[in-house]
Amino acid sequence: MLEQRVQSIEVVLSCSNLSDSVRFLTRQLGFKVRMIMPAEAPTVAVLSSADCVLRLEQTEACMKQGPPAKLRLLCDLELLPPGMPMQFEGPDGMIVQLAAVRPALVVPPGTQEFVFTRRGEVGDWHEGRAGMLYRDLIPSRLGGRFVASHILIPMGGPVADYVHYHRVRLQIIFCKKGWVRVAYEDQGDPITMNAGDCVLQPPEIRHRVLEASEGLEVIEIGCPAVHETWGDPSMTLPTGRNLPERVYDGQRFVSHVASEATWEVSRLPGFECRDTGIGKATDGLAGVRVLRSHKGPALAGCSSAGGRNAHAGELAFYLVLSGTTVFESTVLGTHELNPGDSWVLPARADCRIRPAEDLELLEVTLPAELPSA
Repeated sequence: MLEQRVQSIEVVLSCSNLSDSVRFLTRQLGFKVRMIMPAEAPTVAVLSSADCVLRLEQTEACMKQGPPAKLRLLCDLELLPPGMPMQFEGPDGMIVQLAAVRPALVVPPGTQEFVFTRRGEVGDWHEGRAGMLYRDLIPSRLGGRFVASHILIPMGGPVADYVHYHRVRLQIIFCKKGWVRVAYEDQGDPITMNAGDCVLQPPEIRHRVLEASEGLEVIEIGCPAVHETWGDPSMTLPTGRNLPERVYDGQRFVSHVASEATWEVSRLPGFECRDTGIGKATDGLAGVRVLRSHKGPALAGCSSAGGRNAHAGELAFYLVLSGTTVFESTVLGTHELNPGDSWVLPARADCRIRPAEDLELLEVTLPAELPSA
């Protein structure tokens, strides 16, 4: 393959005066000259700095070839001299910008609103990263604070993924249908997630999707809604280490296996739940549970009929995994619920979910234990 033969990459920039451009890049930006020609009247120069290699080619038509060049220099901003401008101009209108090599994660304040999404049709899906199909479950993104995606991989087999990580506050993956095999940094051998299983991907944990069943469906919840996904070609997964207690930016990796879970009382009247353990692993930041209509002998504290409830939390997201029922609210109206439907319940809005036979819901909340309104 070509990538195996490439040793370096040059970015070619046109300039009207090679001497002026070389002088600017070497004296003000710290580039080093690696090649220049011809010696008696230079018109071409190659310069480098850090991982950047520039090839300057002097041409009279450079100013007619489109917008000026832009260089973005990633720096430790705290080490810059006081009063250093964050943007300045070089020869031929070249724009130089200084930016943080690792900018702070920005989490928008968000909004509280009722969002109701039906299962949808084929046309609602669009292609995203690594050829996966995405369906947006919170089109408004709640002011940019949260994203919820229903992800589909139609064809089974190896997935065209690569080792990568996400700069996030929170990211949760729930397997809705089928199975998927994923490798995680320092978490032993690759794991296979089956329907009902859930994973907490702590901030910046390296991972890679290896293969999936035909028609795999997962639900992904992330904060903030728009976040960076970085590839890490330097890491090979699995790493050969298994460090279950490793902490990644304050969170531990969680792999919840549905077949091994136990059921307990839910805060939602008329339901019981299996908790994924994500609340503990995030120190109370978020909770993920599967709810089902109460079955069998009574659980202590579990009412047999659904009641109205309201919360004062940051997020309460629900998705119907199976069964049908009715959502009722004095302020949000009445809505029939079918498999694949989802909704966000805004803070302080009352609701009642009627327990029904074979009804199962996915519940994601911030914080893990929602305070009552």
